[in-house]
Amino acid sequence: MDEKDDDMEAFDPGIPEEGPSAPPPGWLDSVTGYEDNKEGDQIYPPPPAYVPLPENDKNASVPSVMVPTVSEDVAREALLQFVGKKWAYSSKPARNLVFKDLKPYTVYRYRLETFTESRSSAWEFEPHTGQYIDGPHNGVSPPPWEVQVQYPPKYTDVVQKVRVPHSSFIKTCHKCHGNGKVRCTHCHGRGQTRCTFCHGTGHSRNKRCISCSGRGKKRCTRCHGHGHQICPTCRGHRNLMHFIQLTVTWKNQVFEFIPDRLPEFPVKKFEKVSGNSFFVDENNLVYPIVGFPDQDICDASKTANHEHLNKYSSVSRILQQRQTIELVPLTHAFYSYNGKDYDYFVYGTENKVYTPKYPSACSIL
Repeated sequence: MDEKDDDMEAFDPGIPEEGPSAPPPGWLDSVTGYEDNKEGDQIYPPPPAYVPLPENDKNASVPSVMVPTVSEDVAREALLQFVGKKWAYSSKPARNLVFKDLKPYTVYRYRLETFTESRSSAWEFEPHTGQYIDGPHNGVSPPPWEVQVQYPPKYTDVVQKVRVPHSSFIKTCHKCHGNGKVRCTHCHGRGQTRCTFCHGTGHSRNKRCISCSGRGKKRCTRCHGHGHQICPTCRGHRNLMHFIQLTVTWKNQVFEFIPDRLPEFPVKKFEKVSGNSFFVDENNLVYPIVGFPDQDICDASKTANHEHLNKYSSVSRILQQRQTIELVPLTHAFYSYNGKDYDYFVYGTENKVYTPKYPSACSIL
């Protein structure tokens, strides 16, 4: 018997080839309220309607605040901490410098946080191993925005996946057609593969191949010679439980603004430090700030409120908003060392340091 006949003899026509990776069109039942869902598609239902915030002249109650300052001792210690983390910087100038001036600045940071919830649904499936089936016989599935979920703390980013009640049902596995196993794609169901050492000839260097004992074939390493494998989709259980999975995403959308009025100091440095919060306004929807002494903060508040409402209300539900104003410490320190003038900045409640130049071998930050 030649190789072809031998292969055909090992071939088992009773083992089906793999079916499609996803259920074919028309395979799934229709669930009321989720008719647009197709296997593999993520559907985003529009959020419930919201009541627009009316225009008004509500004034923000902003208390008086003192511009924070730092002493020479604090400024020196901040610089020592900074140069201590820079291997190329010597601490000697920081210890021996002579201060000429410490100039504090009033820096406000405005922040708007919009806590949103969005929902999407998609068909999912899992092997049916005898677990309970919550199907249409238990009632009609609730619409996406009426499915009960456990809400997380406000202003946190959380993703929760929930099985839609009464959306489950059983179907024969579309991958193996209910057989529980599929033909091995590596050996095409024959249980053997061509020997790679002798390329199927049975001989190598005019001697019988020791890898395949001269047969030219070897047992398939994928199916161990069986010609078939357990179905990877149903894991041999033959049936699948299909259900609609709801994905609920809570996200804290954040807008921050600090007026950039000091060219010598990079405003991005403020992103990693904190300030002293002296104004907090929180509600389902907040009003833009008006009447604050810094008009740029008022303009930023108006712009942010408008953008967040337009951007997020159409694709998600706005659960809560919070706007704050912080006073971020910033002091410009001028000093001399060895007859030359230098300067640096101390910023944030953490007393971080930014220096464009320092009297050392490595002078550029």
